[in-house]
Amino acid sequence: MNRDELLDELTQDILAYVMHGSFSDRHVVSEIAPDALDERFHDYERLVRLHFILRPAVVDFVESLPEQLRRIKTQTQNTSRRTRGSVDGRINWGKTLQARHSRNPDDRSLFVCEHRTESYDIDENLVLKRLLSIIYTTLDEAEPYLRRDYKWITDRWRESTDLIERMRELFERNVHVRRIRSPASYEPTPRMLQRAADSRSELYRTAARLLGDYERSVDGDEAAIRSLLETTAITPDDDETLFELYVLFRYVSAIEELSDDSVELQTIESATQEVARLSQDGTEVVLYHNNSGGDRGLKFFSDVSEKDREDLSRTELIQRESRRVANTYFLDDEFSDATGRPDVIVLEISADDRREYLITEVKNSTRPETIRGGIKETLEYLAFLQQDETFVYDDPAFGTGWNGVLVVQDLEDTETASLDEQRSIRILQASELEERLSTVVERVLSR
Repeated sequence: MNRDELLDELTQDILAYVMHGSFSDRHVVSEIAPDALDERFHDYERLVRLHFILRPAVVDFVESLPEQLRRIKTQTQNTSRRTRGSVDGRINWGKTLQARHSRNPDDRSLFVCEHRTESYDIDENLVLKRLLSIIYTTLDEAEPYLRRDYKWITDRWRESTDLIERMRELFERNVHVRRIRSPASYEPTPRMLQRAADSRSELYRTAARLLGDYERSVDGDEAAIRSLLETTAITPDDDETLFELYVLFRYVSAIEELSDDSVELQTIESATQEVARLSQDGTEVVLYHNNSGGDRGLKFFSDVSEKDREDLSRTELIQRESRRVANTYFLDDEFSDATGRPDVIVLEISADDRREYLITEVKNSTRPETIRGGIKETLEYLAFLQQDETFVYDDPAFGTGWNGVLVVQDLEDTETASLDEQRSIRILQASELEERLSTVVERVLSR
């Protein structure tokens, strides 16, 4: 599968990806499942907010604010105040005489004075304040991504943080914005949004439109989510990571095919983390991306260093000595003994504490030497997998034959064995994942 085909297969799950990458110039969301999106993603609203501030329309809106705020609307209000012995404001003689008559007609020290005040708390301004608050808060939440200087941040925010700082200063110090009260939790109401949408001012019409789009996205509206991702979906720049992401989402789909529930997706913001989790009927399935699952006591260590000299073959002797040389150079014991890390691990824990693993290596290649290297690596991961300092697979060292998967690109004009004919591990081509991966997952989960 080429890059275009991989992009075509991405679903709304791409919302969770916020690592190195850029915005695609193609439509990448082929499928939207609008039901219970807030339950599917561990931090759904935060993800929506992050993608929302990446919309070109939002960035353009922020750029235009300094000029637009000069024409902000206010409402003049008249208030009356009773004073005694002094005049504070314009005297309202009608109300003054009425007040004296009702209290003491001979009291000529009593006055009712009128004051004219400017109120910023009109419907349109409350819509504006809510939108600015969302953008301001989300920019603070995005600080870790700003520090990493991701391309998708700099692409939208003009390759510098100047615009971001201007937005922050505007929200904190602009006299007009500060005078607008903070909207209550239930505000702005639909009536307020409609007033802003019908305004003759472009500032308020745009604010109403953007805030409406945001609220529909948070509510999981299919059209709103699709529109949001069409301009803000972040995809890996390199084909290898994109291929891994495609495999990762195929695992999510395979797990869901075998369950009555949907998995909960974590925000994918590092290369070594838990990505998805499913708990059902006392069984827990956890999906890791490029991680050895260290927080669950998993390690990948060779046992060669523990053997005596006479028990080693020449191949093992070279392997041990090379690690010792590396250890004296890097001064890091873990570096010398650990294998690499597989790209995906599926971890299942049952109610009776039985644990089963499905380890996957991904090779975005069709070269025979690369596939042979992938086979060796996958076998090493299985053979050296340790749980709490104990090897998981002893006899045989590679598990049942269904515990390791190597995913490669599609091979042309090459006859390959069926799943049942393969041994030790299972090798799947990219185009076979949708049809065959659920079979592999089911064999592991049903043990």
